[in-house]
Amino acid sequence: MNSRGLKAGLIAASALMASTLMAAGPVHAAPTAPPTEAATVSHVQSEGQAALDAYWTADRMKSAKPANTINSGWAAEGRSVMPKAGQESVAKAPKAPVAETRATAQSTVPRIGKVFFTQGGQNYVCSGNSVQSGNQSVVATAGHCTYDLYTGWVTNFVFVPAYNNGAAPYGKFTARSLHPTSEWAARNDISYDGAFAVMNTLNGRTLAATVGASSIGFNMARGLTYSAYGYPEASPFTGQRLYSCYGKASVDRIGGTQSQGIPCTMTGGSSGGPWFVGSGPTGTQNSVNSFGYTTQSNVMYGPYFGSSIQSAYATAAGQ
Repeated sequence: MNSRGLKAGLIAASALMASTLMAAGPVHAAPTAPPTEAATVSHVQSEGQAALDAYWTADRMKSAKPANTINSGWAAEGRSVMPKAGQESVAKAPKAPVAETRATAQSTVPRIGKVFFTQGGQNYVCSGNSVQSGNQSVVATAGHCTYDLYTGWVTNFVFVPAYNNGAAPYGKFTARSLHPTSEWAARNDISYDGAFAVMNTLNGRTLAATVGASSIGFNMARGLTYSAYGYPEASPFTGQRLYSCYGKASVDRIGGTQSQGIPCTMTGGSSGGPWFVGSGPTGTQNSVNSFGYTTQSNVMYGPYFGSSIQSAYATAAGQ
């Protein structure tokens, strides 16, 4: 099922803005047709290390915001952002137990970091994680942190491992190429909201050699228990430190996507952050933070890592 068929309010995790911002601005109609570029699955980034080091100052990283919506098409169809963490929408969806939904602050993990990029002239932020690959240079993140049907490929893409309050202790790794799933590139299908970025070396060292890399798994069982990590920025968070959630995955009974949901209060900015099987950040990565519903509070959904996302990974790992 593609994203256009969803019947409930659906938004990217990077778009979970504070409720005070939700009323601002009218909804604009989407273009009648997406650019032909949507058929392209991979993208080579041209910006160099020196230029991006200069561009992403500490102040600019701190001021980067989650995207308002996944794309202008969904906004035009009336989909909006989730309520602020802990609030419920008019539908009054039941809350998961508080002990499971609360996002807890964590010490930095070298492999996990923030993703920064520019889209449509605005600087945005997501989360990401270094994963094992033959080239030792792959970051897993969300598809909507790399490409949008109506604005095209993002630019100025960098990964900052162990980001902490403006600091980049391991430097800023620049992307060589971006690889969302074919379903995301073709139609922004939220069930396949996964992507991988191949990073350039920094100071002569690969990403994995610098910060390590997590194992990654595909076509695993559904309904596993996960620990999700990310850098939520929308209120009540600030985006300046790492948080995590923990819980058992359940099926999406609202929009009918193939994604799974876990109890979680993380907000915008956490998009693309890793889901590890089990407790803590040492397990196998098997999803990423992706989206939530306006009719369901405190649940974060992530795509099932099946064959399509595995194919995107294989392409990135082979670069």
